[in-house]
Amino acid sequence: MYWNQEIECMPRKELDELKLRRLKETVYRVYSFVPGYKAKMDEMGVSPGDIQSLEDITKLPFTTKQDLRDNYPFGLFAVPMTDVVRIHSSSGTTGKPTVVGYTRRDLDRWAELMARALTCAGATRHSVVQNAYGYGLFTGGLGVHYGAEKIGASVIPSSGGNTKRQIMLMQDFGTTHLTCTPSYALYMHEVMTEMGIDPSDLKLKAGIFGAEPWSENMRRDLENRLQIDAFDIYGLSEIIGPGVAIECPEKNGLHVFEDNFIAEIINPETGEVLPPGEKGELVLTTINKEALPMIRYRTRDLTSLNYEACSCGRTHVKMSKVLGRSDDMVIIRGVNVFPSMVESVLLNIPNVEPYYLLVVERRNNLDELEVWVEVSEKAFSDEVRKLEQLGKTITKELESALGVSVKVRLVEPKSLQRSEGKAKRVEDRRQF
Repeated sequence: MYWNQEIECMPRKELDELKLRRLKETVYRVYSFVPGYKAKMDEMGVSPGDIQSLEDITKLPFTTKQDLRDNYPFGLFAVPMTDVVRIHSSSGTTGKPTVVGYTRRDLDRWAELMARALTCAGATRHSVVQNAYGYGLFTGGLGVHYGAEKIGASVIPSSGGNTKRQIMLMQDFGTTHLTCTPSYALYMHEVMTEMGIDPSDLKLKAGIFGAEPWSENMRRDLENRLQIDAFDIYGLSEIIGPGVAIECPEKNGLHVFEDNFIAEIINPETGEVLPPGEKGELVLTTINKEALPMIRYRTRDLTSLNYEACSCGRTHVKMSKVLGRSDDMVIIRGVNVFPSMVESVLLNIPNVEPYYLLVVERRNNLDELEVWVEVSEKAFSDEVRKLEQLGKTITKELESALGVSVKVRLVEPKSLQRSEGKAKRVEDRRQF
């Protein structure tokens, strides 16, 4: 099932021609109307006329989140403020927040992309979409909302929080598709259990989960608990919001909508472009955006690209599930550790709940990793000897998977913080 079959299944040659044409137009626009980009390009000795092939994109400078902060609030906008009809912003936990803007045409394109994404997950005009992403300055909620309206679905703008009410709405309104973070979906299931509600009694068919990395084991857990199909969706505010990429029913990678975005994978240390299949940092260029075009934006997300044909019929490149963000990664004695790696191990062990926290400390000039793991009610009520054995099993499996020594702390059920948005997985207590 496609929303826009002509584009989604466009032959690669035609798709590449479209990408090149839009890339040239975008480079010309940013060079002409965004002083920051012109200065960067002049410094590198590159002009719009130098972009004659898709490979020439490597001649262009990278853009980082710091560039957005340095040009706060509107310094990277390529249109006058009279053309900007929507402004979103990050939370700005450190320093200035990043600000993104949209023209009317940008919003229409965003709705189109989200219409494609929701259709990938089986949504139609007959669906009831409960949108539990946050509304407001966060891009997620409104992006999903307008996409769902575009396909003609009934939208419940529930936003995040008030979980018992969320579940009541699912029951009373006949929700078929749930959109939220995977960690919040897990928490919803926990509350359902407390309320004595069996998910199989709901009309839920699918969940579209994003805004944080999550593993295949988490997918299996969500699908089993909620009795749904779980789809991974990808996006980030700086690029457009949700709708950059999504899984098709094959669930073997997320299709990047290449008529709007050019994806590259680079070595995060050297900036060198890596060949298809190799893992590295995802770099995205917008080629169909007016207010805030992004040239070679470094996402910090670690993934790989696969150009092989997909049996779903879509021709757009697939990216693997994001392993994690380079800025979420912790380095323990030279070993890179991602929360998703820990999650994948824990969800294979019986009597362990999908709630955990990585606590990193430095003792005697050595980094130590302690993983706090929530155990099930049954395990917690068992005799101490069995708990000790469970702790040893978890330690052994984690050390084998991560390649670094780990301390495991078993904590009682429901003691770790629940999240209605992005889950906090790492607490770094090191003093550098």
